[in-house]
Amino acid sequence: MTGGVRMNFDEQNLGLESWTRRKFMQMSGASAVSLSALKLADAESAPPHHAKAESATGHKTMADVPFEKRNPRVAMIGTGGRGTSLLKNLLAADGQVVTLCDIVAEKAEHAASLVVAAGQNKPVLYTAGPHDFEKMLGRNDIDLVIVATPWSWHAEMSIAAMKHGKDVAMEVPGVTTLEDCWKIVRTSEETRKHCLTLENCCYGYNETLILRMIQAGEFGELLYGEGAYIHDLREELFSGAGEGLWRRTEHTLRNGNLYPTHGLGPVANYMGIQRGDRFGSLVSMSSPQRGLDKYRKEHLKPDDPRWKERYICGDMNTTLIQTAKGLTITVKHAVSTPHPYDRINLIAGTKGLFQDYPPRIYFDGMNKKEEFGSIDAWSQYQHPLWKREGELAQKLGGHGGMDFIMLYRLLQCVREGLPPDMDVYDSATWAAIAPLSVTSVSRGSAPVEFPDFTAGKWKQRSISAIATQA
Repeated sequence: MTGGVRMNFDEQNLGLESWTRRKFMQMSGASAVSLSALKLADAESAPPHHAKAESATGHKTMADVPFEKRNPRVAMIGTGGRGTSLLKNLLAADGQVVTLCDIVAEKAEHAASLVVAAGQNKPVLYTAGPHDFEKMLGRNDIDLVIVATPWSWHAEMSIAAMKHGKDVAMEVPGVTTLEDCWKIVRTSEETRKHCLTLENCCYGYNETLILRMIQAGEFGELLYGEGAYIHDLREELFSGAGEGLWRRTEHTLRNGNLYPTHGLGPVANYMGIQRGDRFGSLVSMSSPQRGLDKYRKEHLKPDDPRWKERYICGDMNTTLIQTAKGLTITVKHAVSTPHPYDRINLIAGTKGLFQDYPPRIYFDGMNKKEEFGSIDAWSQYQHPLWKREGELAQKLGGHGGMDFIMLYRLLQCVREGLPPDMDVYDSATWAAIAPLSVTSVSRGSAPVEFPDFTAGKWKQRSISAIATQA
């Protein structure tokens, strides 16, 4: 950037080179109404138009399509806090990193030093502005691109990567509009390149253990589930670095579930969504917005430009989903009020249920007091990835080890020529909850139908390989 405060990709939202942080903050409040209207229009108009276009393209599905078998050469876009954390885990899994891109050279240089310390050659750096990633993607020595930037960049960067012949893995929550959900599906089918979301929570110890128990029939017929992202982010949202420079703006643009995938992804896997069932419709409702206003009042000086921002996202959003087979899922989002961290992670069937935070399990007839028990008694269902790599994963940290397991598994799928555990249809379906929830909230919690990104292929698919991996 030229002039003002330089922001790396982890700190930049709209990507205008001449913007300073102060201009960015001033602009966000003024643009809230118009951009909210545009995003709502996407949510309301995109599904019927693009559903018709997608069904008429004639492109083959990417469902169950394997990666091209190779040891992937990896490029990373975004070397801020999250990008650097992913990089450390990638290197620990012996990932081969050839290029890095960020608009702050110091951030990219620091990331490059980690690659060199891991015994690899220094990666080529691209730091000449917010669109230098386009030049990087033109290289012919890249197989897999990891996108770890603010949400508004995910679609553009992922689509560009696929069009340049690269598979791509983007950070959560993936893309943010239905328009972009359809774009990543169409581009993946047209280019025959994978586009997936790096949903680490699908690879947690508890999540993978419960998934295998479900496949073994321990829970009986599944009935309902619940997931959430309840995380007090007030301090981070108002910080002067990292996500504090862009993520708070999302709360001025939309009122709905802004970040659904952490809680939803594991439950979708439990239920076999896109693999024998699919999301049918949702209703969504939001509480009043109070948390960010209260925090601002208590912590900001009177002349702080952030007083011009108008927050519209309710402090608690609750979204109810019904699947094509009639199962129900509750998804919650709350990041602006005091609350211990919680993803809920509940799944229930005809024989019993599991709920996380803290982890506990109950089966019919387990005890006369009808009390929850420990999942330790079910350790025989520990996932093979955790058996083999769990010790290293926990040493590295990364959300309890799930970050390492996720990236290790991604590299394994490419190296062995396997289909990805979660594919572009999962990415689009999970991401769609954000714009669909905005639409439902704006219509007084009216039901909203999900588009079928698979064009009916969900009826023919079996469970994801992560559930049955030996």
